[in-house]
Amino acid sequence: MYTFSSLEKYLDTVLVREKVPGFDCIVIHKGKEVFRHTAGFNDKENNIPMTGKEHYYIYSASKPIACVAALHAMEEGKYLLNQPLWWYIGEFANCKVKTYHENGEMTLEPVKNPIRICDLFSMTAGFDYNTTSKSIRDAVAKNPKAPTLEIVKAIANEPLDFEPGTRWQYSLCHDILAGFVEVVTGEKFADYVKRVIFEPLGMNDSYYHPPKNVYDNICTQYKFNYTTGQPERIEKVNEYVFGDEYDSGGAGVVTTIEDYAKFAAALASFGVGKNGARILSKASVNLLRTNTLSPEALNEFTTGWDNNFCYGYGYGVRTKMVGGRGGDLCAPGEFGWDGAAGFLISVNPDKEMAVVYAQQMRDPHNHIIHPKIKNIVNQIIE
Repeated sequence: MYTFSSLEKYLDTVLVREKVPGFDCIVIHKGKEVFRHTAGFNDKENNIPMTGKEHYYIYSASKPIACVAALHAMEEGKYLLNQPLWWYIGEFANCKVKTYHENGEMTLEPVKNPIRICDLFSMTAGFDYNTTSKSIRDAVAKNPKAPTLEIVKAIANEPLDFEPGTRWQYSLCHDILAGFVEVVTGEKFADYVKRVIFEPLGMNDSYYHPPKNVYDNICTQYKFNYTTGQPERIEKVNEYVFGDEYDSGGAGVVTTIEDYAKFAAALASFGVGKNGARILSKASVNLLRTNTLSPEALNEFTTGWDNNFCYGYGYGVRTKMVGGRGGDLCAPGEFGWDGAAGFLISVNPDKEMAVVYAQQMRDPHNHIIHPKIKNIVNQIIE
């Protein structure tokens, strides 16, 4: 029988070494929670400890949820992955791409290839992550509630950084994917996710726009200050949510670690939750964790992203390809993602295993903490 004493010992060090105010960690194996450790403070200044019931802004750990929801819609026959985006959202029919010339001049030219739905999943559509672009600012000024599809249509006015399908760039692709899902399902994105993921799995503490009592329970936010070497308390807001009606596919979910663990456990069982509810087929889970990037795009995926060495990028997740230089102990096929405040999901269906780690500190040292957690777990559960 395995023991997790080494993992508990390591996790306790992040409070001191990485200055994380508090954390929570769950390991699931064969559908059962086999490890749970919570330590540190929710509110360090007022000595309020972590209880394990906190809600979190999970930021980009929302992306796997958005992609699973979109794949669920594909399973329902709503669309095909190779279809152009403009077939569904006409504003993307006339996209322009930045074109750089030998004399240093930049012009905007019509795209040669349309954005395809698969490009949204794989972050190869050409978008950037500029949340304060003129198009977004103008759309929010016009309607401060910022309905998802209105903002997505506004983003279509921004020029692309490269030809769709040719490169990888972290971007608002999954926010646009959320708007696309609204079109093909006829439902608000948050309502669709609730119906096909949250409710079937019993994720009753997960939201895109949490009520006040839930907001009050969101873990205190901190940001690591590299000058002082200490975490600093910051305002409890999510700047990636532009308004009360904006369902951010890329960063909008508020949840608890226990709720998110239900989602992770379902992926670890090829789409079937611990309660027997199926949210995705085995075929779609395998598609989710299939690398989508060319060698050139893979180079962009790893440059400046220490966590991505030996990984490819699938449908909203990094997916383990090979070991070697800069690698970890995860087996090929392990997949997951993380968030700007330190949230982590790591899943290996072949081992029936999932790891979920939560904290609430921006500039969170993910590139140090997450691989160490995964290494320890994968030498325990072989």
